[in-house]
Amino acid sequence: MAFPSRPPRVGVTHSRRLIMDTPKRVLIVEDDLQLAGLLRLHLQDEGYAVTHCADGNAGLAQLEQGGWDALILDLMLPGVDGLEICRQARAMARYTPIIITSARSSEMHRVLGLELGADDYLAKPFSMLELAARVKALLRRVDALEKNMRTVAGKIELNGLSLDPVTRQAEVDGKYLELTPREFDLLYFFVKNPGKVFSRMDLLNQVWGYKHDGYEHTVNTHINRLRAKVEVDPAEPSRILTVWGLGYRFSPDRVRPPE
Repeated sequence: MAFPSRPPRVGVTHSRRLIMDTPKRVLIVEDDLQLAGLLRLHLQDEGYAVTHCADGNAGLAQLEQGGWDALILDLMLPGVDGLEICRQARAMARYTPIIITSARSSEMHRVLGLELGADDYLAKPFSMLELAARVKALLRRVDALEKNMRTVAGKIELNGLSLDPVTRQAEVDGKYLELTPREFDLLYFFVKNPGKVFSRMDLLNQVWGYKHDGYEHTVNTHINRLRAKVEVDPAEPSRILTVWGLGYRFSPDRVRPPE
């Protein structure tokens, strides 16, 4: 069941208030009604238009209607669980920033959520102020990406790769390349910055939008997945190269593996 939000109190002076002509729409999928109520009230006080769903089936149905600017998603839900909703969200055409919230604070669940495409992960209990700050940070990043895409004219072509930032389509050696939204963002960042070395923390900050210890593993996973898609031999990469002790770089020219 979905609970529509009350109209956000836009225009009221508040030190943390987002003043918006068109409020950003946030979908909360959380079966803890008390927590969901606190989240909704706090985000509405920040100027967001908030809708709450108390189970996974209703949440997925709302998500499929589209038009959401952010999704706050619990992992443990009646009906469809949070990880499956996250997976399906990343298969949709429109990119929706996702923050997972869960009492499961282990590294395994955190990494699994991020690898399925979540943008951030907050372990319960968490501060409402911190959650609101992370929502703002994600929305700023998405807005910046969209503005950047509007200013970039045409495709970027380098080392057999072709990426269109507007349609978010990619090709490798003339063949269509199927990428997740996060894989596209990571590859696009590499191709825009050929030859430059980036540490895993650099990539987390630039592509994922946060700096958190313990999240570097998800960078390795995405690098491995990209190599499987763009390299002739992922074991001997010629595009996305490892710079031992420093990080990774994208080679503007095809690199022949050492004999």
